[in-house]
Amino acid sequence: MYFAVISIFPEMFASIRDFGITGRASAQGQVTIDCINPRDYTADNYRRIDERPYGGGPGMVMMAEPLAQAIDDARGRATQHGCRIDAAHCPVIYMSPQGQTLSENSVLEMSDYDGMIILCGRYEGIDERLLMHYVDSEVSIGDYVLTGGELPAMVLMDSVIRRLPDTMGDDQSAIQDSFVDGLLDCPHYTKPHEYAGMSVPDVLLSGHHANIAKWRFGQQVARTQARRPDLWQAFTPNAQQAKWLKALAKSDSNSH
Repeated sequence: MYFAVISIFPEMFASIRDFGITGRASAQGQVTIDCINPRDYTADNYRRIDERPYGGGPGMVMMAEPLAQAIDDARGRATQHGCRIDAAHCPVIYMSPQGQTLSENSVLEMSDYDGMIILCGRYEGIDERLLMHYVDSEVSIGDYVLTGGELPAMVLMDSVIRRLPDTMGDDQSAIQDSFVDGLLDCPHYTKPHEYAGMSVPDVLLSGHHANIAKWRFGQQVARTQARRPDLWQAFTPNAQQAKWLKALAKSDSNSH
């Protein structure tokens, strides 16, 4: 998968290109990460990419022209990597607190792209005309504001890369994570058997895979109900989960 990141701080992306699962995916050629600095497309000696906003007000606004040239260059590079250049296959995505909130469902959809061109804003924002002419979608990682789009871009890239085939040590790891089935993840345990006066739940030592699956689902339900009631309200169980829910409800009624 091809990623072109447009940022005035391309050095920041070494953390995702060189380390961990994403770094391994890059080293193995499963993903290509190009960082494009819009300052390289300026005409003045100061390599200026921002100006005062029309109408007054605080801060600076990123100018349209250098960003447009950077996006055009990114599209050319994406084509060389076999990407189909359109919103459905290699969109231009602007990281913005005004965008659609990133979710596991949207990540899964994005993992089917040929690639993406990610635009990282700074200062007070980007000239609206650039956004209207070039950007296919805006993505937010939450209802708060950061100093720039680089960290959100890395969050987006990390979440998408880990859903690509063969990037995880075990593809089941991604499937069992929080939010994948609409619930939070269950607790996990490893050696030693006892720690701080607490033991590993017996069911996890039983070797009975059906019972383990049922227990883990029950833990997911309890955690989701307690910590994210909004997720629980939206949750729709599959046939097996519906059976487990009935069994859990019966068990709860018998214990009272």
